[in-house]
Amino acid sequence: MNGINSPEPQPNPQARVRLLHRKTRPRVPLRQRMPAEKLKKGVFLIPSLFTAGNIMCGFFSIVSTFNGEYVQAVFFIILANVLDGVDGYAARLTNTTSQFGVELDSLADVVSFGVAPAILVYFWALVPWGNWGWLAACTYVVCGALRLARYNVQAKSAAKGHFVGLPIPAAAEMIAATVLIYYYMGGEGAANKHLTLLLVIYGLALLMVSGFHYFSVKSTDLRKRLPIPALVLGLILIKLAVLAPQVMFFTSFLLYTLSGPLLWCWTLLGRQRGKRGETAKAVP
Repeated sequence: MNGINSPEPQPNPQARVRLLHRKTRPRVPLRQRMPAEKLKKGVFLIPSLFTAGNIMCGFFSIVSTFNGEYVQAVFFIILANVLDGVDGYAARLTNTTSQFGVELDSLADVVSFGVAPAILVYFWALVPWGNWGWLAACTYVVCGALRLARYNVQAKSAAKGHFVGLPIPAAAEMIAATVLIYYYMGGEGAANKHLTLLLVIYGLALLMVSGFHYFSVKSTDLRKRLPIPALVLGLILIKLAVLAPQVMFFTSFLLYTLSGPLLWCWTLLGRQRGKRGETAKAVP
């Protein structure tokens, strides 16, 4: 009871709380705290101009499609592909590669090789399909964007000798080549183009997000010595391109588009033959 009723101790007014001394660091300027790469302003002019031209060609292709000038829209897609190759070559040649350029190039590819070909093939051949038509065109654009996103993520870790999945510029050129071959053969008004383009655009969308390996032109060393038959073959191809450019253009991209699945089938057959040979050797 005495402990309960005992008065509480009163604080001593003379007692002082001792505060720890706070160590202050000298203020570091912002320029010294942030990496130099984050403070760089401006862009590299030469590759950025080519990339901007790529975007403009994609926009002009869309406008040409709206105006019913489908062949002109095809040529703008082809020109965009040329500028897309030149900007990367110019960046590597002048040593002006940057993350900004990579991201801008991906955005340009979505416009020129994703949206522009999808709108072209929709108005040229997929309108009679109704909802299935615009769904096919939309699927192509989405798969192309996924293909570009995967490429940007795997750019540093993936092998440089090949691409994983059909590149979106090649898919766009396949659509452009199909339209050109129809006009070359006089079948731009053929009824079978509606079914053909529907299957083509779905097939290209699946190939872009697939795991098939495709040959990379960037790994080609033009300074390497080649045998004389390679020169003869090159001359033959140039003559064929001059005589029938539409046929040569279509054949080239068709073979490249099919090279991924064909290479996969060839590799699978080789593995099966190897397993059969090992099994035969193991059996006494």
